[in-house]
Amino acid sequence: MRPSSLVLPLFVKEGISEPQPVPSMPGVVQHTRDSLRKAASEAVDAGVGGLILFGIPAAKDARGSSADDPGGIVQLALADLASEVGHDTVLMADLCLDEYTDHGHCGLLTAAGEVDNDATLDRYGSIAVAQAAAGAHVVAPSGMMDGQVAAIRTALDAAGHAEVAICAYSAKYASALYGPFRDAAECAPQFGDRSAYQQDPAAAKDGLREALLDIDEGADIVMVKPALAYLDVIAELAATVQLPVAAYQVSGEYSMVEAAAANGWLDRDRTIMETLTAISRAGADVILTYWAAEVARRLS
Repeated sequence: MRPSSLVLPLFVKEGISEPQPVPSMPGVVQHTRDSLRKAASEAVDAGVGGLILFGIPAAKDARGSSADDPGGIVQLALADLASEVGHDTVLMADLCLDEYTDHGHCGLLTAAGEVDNDATLDRYGSIAVAQAAAGAHVVAPSGMMDGQVAAIRTALDAAGHAEVAICAYSAKYASALYGPFRDAAECAPQFGDRSAYQQDPAAAKDGLREALLDIDEGADIVMVKPALAYLDVIAELAATVQLPVAAYQVSGEYSMVEAAAANGWLDRDRTIMETLTAISRAGADVILTYWAAEVARRLS
């Protein structure tokens, strides 16, 4: 495990004047644009390999209009980071609609309230182009829509962004470990859940099948999320595919360790390093973790 293999997730929120702590994720905040620049510079100085940005807009609607608005919070923040650290690290942008829709689902809805996969693909293509234009080096579609990688690759290429890579959330499971993230990104579904388009945790082979489909559609990196409960999936992907494999150590994994350590039940630093070593040992080339900057400094 090297600092350059670590990616730090960052949240930026529109309309706040100072960073807002996330109660369920000790040490994590919703940033202002100014505090985001500072945190990004500190992470780059620590040696992290990349940053992935999540946005929380001031206004949400049914189609997630701010997700591809050039004046939307993520596009503005990406432009800030591209200017500040864009030559020194890899800038990634989460590409989804759940943070931007008033219903909290990852796609557009039909009149019956079901996610409309095909209509959502058009939105994803538009979002990818907006993020690329703002300075993203990598877009990371996390919505688990069928055909999302192909739609995004086609849109990027048509808009002259052939150099922008796609990190596909290929094996994203319907996990109980996302709860704290939904607090941080303010994106909990307003009804139902996401099990219709995320993967069944018991389906051992679906992750590999989805990754191979994403590779055929043009993915440059394939990702497993969550990480610790799916080390077998990471290992199988790493042994099968020729592309880099990423793993996301998700909010629930982070918060469990922080809470147990705060109660004196775990040695915090040793547990952090052990969990990340396990993910790396399983075969992850890239690890998204909220401890990225801290661990990069320790490794350096």
